Amino acid sequence: MSRQKKVTQLVNVEEHVEGFRQVREAHRRELIDDYVELISDLIHESGEARQVDMAARLGVSQPTVAKMLKRLASVGLIEQIPWRGVFLTAEGEKLAQESRERHQIVESFLLALGVSPDTARRDAEGMEHHVSEETLALFRRFSDEHGKR
Repeated sequence: MSRQKKVTQLVNVEEHVEGFRQVREAHRRELIDDYVELISDLIHESGEARQVDMAARLGVSQPTVAKMLKRLASVGLIEQIPWRGVFLTAEGEKLAQESRERHQIVESFLLALGVSPDTARRDAEGMEHHVSEETLALFRRFSDEHGKR
């Protein structure tokens, strides 16, 4: 039995560049999306979002969280009020809701495929940032037709 190697044809340069550009943009947005979604979840669950809680849930140090919070404040997604914690602006809450919805769509799609709940939740956490709106719409349609949302 001989094995033949599958030869992969390179796409044209413009398509290649666009693919990598899309991935870089998704990576750039991942942290922002994850932080605003976590801040929103903490506020809804306990009434406040504290740096110590964010650090614990993200598995990073408090200085790492502080640095990211400064970045989020500089782009208008959060407000930091001394002695009171972190609050999302209207734009930050909108982004958190969009991120949460993307996660739910991807997770529902994976569940509809038969992926276990724990794996679907973990995999959706990474995938949600990298799928296009077109793919997301198809995930949603597939989930609606084949599973529960």
